[in-house]
Amino acid sequence: MKLLICFLAAAMLSSAADAGSRQLRVARAAEALENSLIEQRRDLHMHPELSNREVRTARVIADKLKKLGFDDIRTGVSQHGIVALLKGGKPGGVVAVRADMDALPIQETADVPFRSRTPGVMHACGHDIHMTVALGTAEVLSRMRPEIPGSVKFIFQPAEEGAPEGEESGAARMIAEGALDNPRPAAIFGLHTNPELPAGKVGWIAGGMLASSDTFQIKILGKRVHAAWPHQGIDPVVVAAECILALQTIRSRRMDPVEPLVLTVGSIQGGNRSNIIADEVVMQGTLRTHSEQIRECAISLVKEIVAGVAASHGARAEIRWSPRSNPVTFNPPELTERVVPLLAGALGKENVVRTPPVMGAEDFAYFQKALPGFYFWLGVGDPAKNTRGALHTAEFEAHEGSLVTGVKAMANLVLDYLERYAR
Repeated sequence: MKLLICFLAAAMLSSAADAGSRQLRVARAAEALENSLIEQRRDLHMHPELSNREVRTARVIADKLKKLGFDDIRTGVSQHGIVALLKGGKPGGVVAVRADMDALPIQETADVPFRSRTPGVMHACGHDIHMTVALGTAEVLSRMRPEIPGSVKFIFQPAEEGAPEGEESGAARMIAEGALDNPRPAAIFGLHTNPELPAGKVGWIAGGMLASSDTFQIKILGKRVHAAWPHQGIDPVVVAAECILALQTIRSRRMDPVEPLVLTVGSIQGGNRSNIIADEVVMQGTLRTHSEQIRECAISLVKEIVAGVAASHGARAEIRWSPRSNPVTFNPPELTERVVPLLAGALGKENVVRTPPVMGAEDFAYFQKALPGFYFWLGVGDPAKNTRGALHTAEFEAHEGSLVTGVKAMANLVLDYLERYAR
């Protein structure tokens, strides 16, 4: 028994030493790439492209992967997506790394030499950082290829922000077109910039990290009439106003108050003259939750409330839910427990912080519904600045010191998972 205990202790010490050695080599490789990472990020930042229009972006990524000697590079997946495979020198399993590619229709205001050169388009959500971290991870791993036990699949995804009206794309379409097939990964990893976290830190949470997102349109059908004789018509503006107020009771009176839920009517349109009661009003809004059960219940209540309010006025209501919904971005607790200590070992415990769930949404959730996936925050805030531009604003800036941190984190996640769990 003593001999067995000694053997197990020696094995654990050896494993810890191996992990420490690997983390040191990854750190040195990532730090050596810092200048090229910054150059790569700035190139992508200067040439942003909107959803389903990532032509140059895809070409730049594919060219880089070819130079790194990737075995298999599939382009044109979901229009401009890329799926590339790096085969290690040892047999083993498969893990995946995902990065999104598209920019936003925002005019950048930051006074930096690498500001967007495309009028009205900007990487205001940090996807240039995401792509650069993935490419940096690919370069670090390509240099360690002989010792990698298995393969790494890199997925560069277009249209995370949502394809133009009438088009399809994003994570769901990439999966439908085989991004996770041949070979199928055992797990997938992704990250997102967070200006609320200082550069050098990463954030995590087990369970629901980002909310589900459902977009709805409510059309109230009334009866047009002169505004002087409202009793002869049905006023859809009044009905819409009552609906907006009544819908807020879903949050305040129909749901457990400790359950996260946001229901926002963000747009209302109806009527064109002050002296005419309109015949219809159209409202649009979003529903966000951290629970599939709460989501389904809230959707049912929206239908119930709107139909009831409309009927009480003699009006009719039509509700349409957009197919472009995102599930909850959910980090499985078991997977999270495995990888957080690894991040702490690679970056330092003080740089790996637990963060609260937020009500933003991400279609990385589709990958997590298909296989185990871990999504984490990459701090990009500048500690020297008192104010930081928020995501999806013209003032958003990302501290480039985050690039090396992201590569260290992602490369170590991939290598550790392949060595421990993906065999």
